[in-house]
Amino acid sequence: MRHLKSGRKFGIDSSHRDAMFRNLVTSLMEHGEIRTTEAKAKELRRVAERVITYAKKVPHASLAGLEGAELAEAKARRVHAVRLARRYITNRDVLQRVFSEYSDRYATRPGGYTRILKLGRRPGDNAPMALIQLVTEPCEPKAKRAAEAPTDAAAE
Repeated sequence: MRHLKSGRKFGIDSSHRDAMFRNLVTSLMEHGEIRTTEAKAKELRRVAERVITYAKKVPHASLAGLEGAELAEAKARRVHAVRLARRYITNRDVLQRVFSEYSDRYATRPGGYTRILKLGRRPGDNAPMALIQLVTEPCEPKAKRAAEAPTDAAAE
């Protein structure tokens, strides 16, 4: 039984799977979209969104107004986030883009940084293919619901 076992195995060992996702995430962040199988795209989404969240938590603009101990703590948090993201991104230029461009682009978006579009089946082996891409449209946050006013029956 596979209770509480998340993630697909793809018939490969863990080191191969980790290397595959490093390459996929780096390519996705570099090109903005990649074409892969649906299963890989669905698993890639988890990793890619985690990397963008690391970058979002420590925007580079927030270091400007700090000094002293606050500045040292903010720099330490930023270094930690960069090191966490480097586990998945192998290219230094792409890592810089994630922490500058993508952190600014997705600053107000509460998640959902990627989109998966199904492309049909691959001719050779009939595998379902998908296009995974980074969302470029701005996020319009939904209005918060006002607290429901109590009805007369509830007040009695």
